Amino acid sequence: MIKIYTTTYCPFCKLAKEFLLEHGFDFEEINVEEDEKGFEEMVRKSGQYGVPVIDVDGEIIIGFDRKRLKEVLKIE
Repeated sequence: MIKIYTTTYCPFCKLAKEFLLEHGFDFEEINVEEDEKGFEEMVRKSGQYGVPVIDVDGEIIIGFDRKRLKEVLKIE
């Protein structure tokens, strides 16, 4: 399961979502501007206040790290 923590204005969040969709992955988006519990969950998991934070089955990726996403999702 993939969760991506975002805000509406974040360009890197948009890039990360497009990347996941291009590679055929479904994900749950949590907009931390609108979801206080989602924000608290993101900070608890990552220690970060910035977005995007991507949770791939418990593997936390900070920012839109294309290389790390490819490794975790086993994309060549």
